[in-house]
Amino acid sequence: MITAAQLRAARALLDIDQKTMAEMAGVSLPTIQRMEASLGNVRGIVDSLTKVIEALNRAGIELLSENMYGDSGGRGVRFRRAESPPVQSS
Repeated sequence: MITAAQLRAARALLDIDQKTMAEMAGVSLPTIQRMEASLGNVRGIVDSLTKVIEALNRAGIELLSENMYGDSGGRGVRFRRAESPPVQSS
């Protein structure tokens, strides 16, 4: 599962806007806007959420779950080696 804060942070790491994120994932702009407005975990259709996560993976973003690396680590995002260069917004 991904949180709204993780989605916003991932976009910030990629330096892209919501429209570009929607295009990368093959979902509508309002879908990204609703996901980012969620409280806590992103809510939406599983297919749309899967598309967004896959797009982030392709762009080189790794989603970190709660306590992934020890007892005190919270959720987060970070770069990993990308399969393709991140898309830059214009």
